Amino acid sequence: MQKLRLTRRSWLAGSAGLAAAQPGSAKTIAVASNNGLGACARAVEMMRAGQDTLDAVIAGVNLVEEDPNDTSVGYGGLPNEEGVVELDACVMHGPTRRAGAVASIRNIKYPSRVAKLVMEQTDHILLAGEGALRFARAHGFEEENLLTERARLAWMLWKRSLRDGRGHNNWMPGMDAPDSGPAARLGDLFPQADEETLAWASDVVRHPPTGTINCLGLNAKGEISGCTTTSGLAWKIAGRVGDSPIIAAGLFVDQDVGGAGSTGRGEENIRVAGGHTVVEAMRQGRSPTEACLEALRRVARNYNHDEKKLARFDLSFYALRKDGVYGSASLWKESSAGQRRQFAVNDGGPSRHEPCAFLLEGRR
Repeated sequence: MQKLRLTRRSWLAGSAGLAAAQPGSAKTIAVASNNGLGACARAVEMMRAGQDTLDAVIAGVNLVEEDPNDTSVGYGGLPNEEGVVELDACVMHGPTRRAGAVASIRNIKYPSRVAKLVMEQTDHILLAGEGALRFARAHGFEEENLLTERARLAWMLWKRSLRDGRGHNNWMPGMDAPDSGPAARLGDLFPQADEETLAWASDVVRHPPTGTINCLGLNAKGEISGCTTTSGLAWKIAGRVGDSPIIAAGLFVDQDVGGAGSTGRGEENIRVAGGHTVVEAMRQGRSPTEACLEALRRVARNYNHDEKKLARFDLSFYALRKDGVYGSASLWKESSAGQRRQFAVNDGGPSRHEPCAFLLEGRR
């Protein structure tokens, strides 16, 4: 077992983004995960125009839900093991203290909008699977195929990588087929794909992404709302639900305190009720960054701080306090690809990235 290596120096280095977030009166601001630069810009624009904070953050995440190049959210998201894109989303409206969510919904490009309808038009909070789809259809949502050719290519490559207990793979040519090498076979199967796309597909097969987008919005009146939406873990078992549609895990908003959301390994977040944990830590007086780190410490404790086990996943939290102070922290300083973890912020000017604080510096 290895010991947790969190030093004062590494924490200060990881908390650089906090310097830009000093306490003060409420202001119009949006905070999101790394893929939320556009979402933050749209949310702030709408809030400054007087629109509701929840409408603003939903409109922000819609940009990512409809973007085929973001393979962790909505249209273009990587599918489950059966090749079907299943989406999860939840919303929380601070001023009215209401919430809504959908899980394992298929063929609907904007699950965040359906989650809002669950909040507004039902006496429930969470609808799942076929029931969520029927509910969406009843409210005029049209079904469409969410699996793009790019995502299908990655799924097919994943299928070809499967092996049963004897090392046999039914998704590869038979033993009597001429051996032209894996790269050549893949190129023959997807002649329209360039080398960059094939390299990307190979990477997501080896390192299934979790992705997701969380966006929190605060207006000048101190009203706060949030939304989290995702296509979930790539190649998941059909019906798997992570933290994104779970109120108090993937998202939690308390109008008296602020809001928090997450991206990354949903199972680990659910076990610590991370969104709620972050908000409660802020209620007790901790800064948003320190509150995010507290939730991550609980995740690490579940594995007795064993870095070899913790290195198998990542998890990030984002927090926005009612007075406009914000922060974010990740389990690891860098992604598995060696990129520094960042989050998105917009407080009236151009959206920008800021570095996440982090609990662990090295990743082995």
